[in-house]
Amino acid sequence: MDHLQALNRHLETIGPFSQEELATIGDHCTFRKLTKHDALLEAGEVCHAFSFLLKGACYQFRKTDTDENIIDLHVDDDCVFNPASLTLQQPSDATIKAFDDSEVLILTLTSVHRLIAISPAFFQLAKLLQWPSFRTSFFDAVMTPAERYRYILSNKPQLIQKFPLKYIASYLNITPETLSRVRATI
Repeated sequence: MDHLQALNRHLETIGPFSQEELATIGDHCTFRKLTKHDALLEAGEVCHAFSFLLKGACYQFRKTDTDENIIDLHVDDDCVFNPASLTLQQPSDATIKAFDDSEVLILTLTSVHRLIAISPAFFQLAKLLQWPSFRTSFFDAVMTPAERYRYILSNKPQLIQKFPLKYIASYLNITPETLSRVRATI
């Protein structure tokens, strides 16, 4: 698929862009291939860009003494970035890695500023900062482990198809054993 069409799929959720505007945004993006386990962002680095996941999967995690605490999972058509690091321009407390071979379009914050200088139409790119963190939606409310699992089954089943249960359990903030019990009842 053409990168411009893929970019349009990402951006249509934040507002309408003409084909000319879309092409201009595309001109400011860089294409990058990631192989499995390549880092898109390392903990301690400052996030300077939005990455549009064209193909593949990425995960965002915080490293603990013994494990990786998954804080977000991303699949095709997701916008991948560390919100706190990008908005505050401070070092990230999380790492973003490719779960498998992936392709991304990268739009830097500097490029967003350049686009806004070209035309006020590009102000709507600021809505990328409001890109919903999928995990936030089910942790804002108090949900049982079964409700959390059903939520991703209903709203983002690609996560369950793409990632191993260990990652899903960490993402849901439950143990793998609890996830097994939940799955047995559903």
